[in-house]
Amino acid sequence: MAARTERQPEGRPNWSPGRWLEAGPDRDVLDVAFVVPLDGPAGMFGPSCEACGLLAQEEINAGGGLLGRQLRLRVVDGGAPPDVVASEVAGLVADGAIHAVTGWHISAVRQRIAPLIAGRVPYVYSPLYEGGETTPGVFLAGETPRRQVLPALRWMATELGVRSWCIVGDDYVWPRVSAAAARRYAPSCGAVIADEVFVKLGTQDFTAVLRRVARSEADGVLMFLVGSDAVQFNRAFAAAGLDTSCVRFSPLMEENMLLATGAANAVGLYASAGYFESLPTADSLDFSRRYVDRFGVHAPTLNSLGESCYEGIMLLARLAERAGALAPAPMIASAEALAYSGPRGDVRMHGNHLLQSIYLARADGLEFDVLAALTSV
Repeated sequence: MAARTERQPEGRPNWSPGRWLEAGPDRDVLDVAFVVPLDGPAGMFGPSCEACGLLAQEEINAGGGLLGRQLRLRVVDGGAPPDVVASEVAGLVADGAIHAVTGWHISAVRQRIAPLIAGRVPYVYSPLYEGGETTPGVFLAGETPRRQVLPALRWMATELGVRSWCIVGDDYVWPRVSAAAARRYAPSCGAVIADEVFVKLGTQDFTAVLRRVARSEADGVLMFLVGSDAVQFNRAFAAAGLDTSCVRFSPLMEENMLLATGAANAVGLYASAGYFESLPTADSLDFSRRYVDRFGVHAPTLNSLGESCYEGIMLLARLAERAGALAPAPMIASAEALAYSGPRGDVRMHGNHLLQSIYLARADGLEFDVLAALTSV
């Protein structure tokens, strides 16, 4: 696969979120808090998330809106401290300013938001996450370790002979709980976890971590690092020469992070996700076409995390239309077995989770080469 010219992820889209929708009286509008990171380690995802969110909003409104009303996304910075984000969202709910919540933000933010708004407005959490969320009215659109990490470990053992792993993750709930799941899965994959290292979110110096990786003599590094943390780790990993003897696998390695990592630092780097920009399916290619038609070739990088925001908004709309209301109770009652097709192909609800096919890909220059389907709906 030919590599693109190396470049850094683009800046924020050239629109103001406050002007995403010019609507009539408030009674004609359904306002949704769109919680996405605008700064911090995950800030590099923000422009892609905003672009995909805007595309979803425009497509829903072009089709007649949601429950006969226009959908309007209100951006909330999900990159702020979790308690700050949760307080802002809870305040919007208390004021009656929003009718639902969605977006990409880390699990530490979700855990603060969910109990504050439970049962009051529906909450569609779009990212991959550690699993186990059962708060009433919270619907999960992303991948979970059982369907994303477990089959990837099996594939890596069978196809590459990777049977020992060193885990490197940020120190918060998603990496910690996902690492615990990987420890449970490893024996069934004929693998072992040789070491685990967790670092503060926002870490830039990985010198000590790389010494631990080298001492572990692991075949692979299982990365649970977010955004710029993963980028810095990848650069340091390659600079230390560890990429010649040790592969890397991440369930959170997307196109923006790959661009920032650089092709020379991405040798032996693998990822799994429900969507890649290069996914060669009719549904994915159609989504890419619509995205480029709307935003042009210089749009924010189309990636799995941005697409998850599109997926989350579309899931919110599908659930509301099926229930006939944008309210937690009827949406919970009607969610089971909801099925539809989108950029990720055929998906369906099971409980409060969206089941989807998962793919494994290898970094090829500055793109992902999709190698295998790991799980299907």
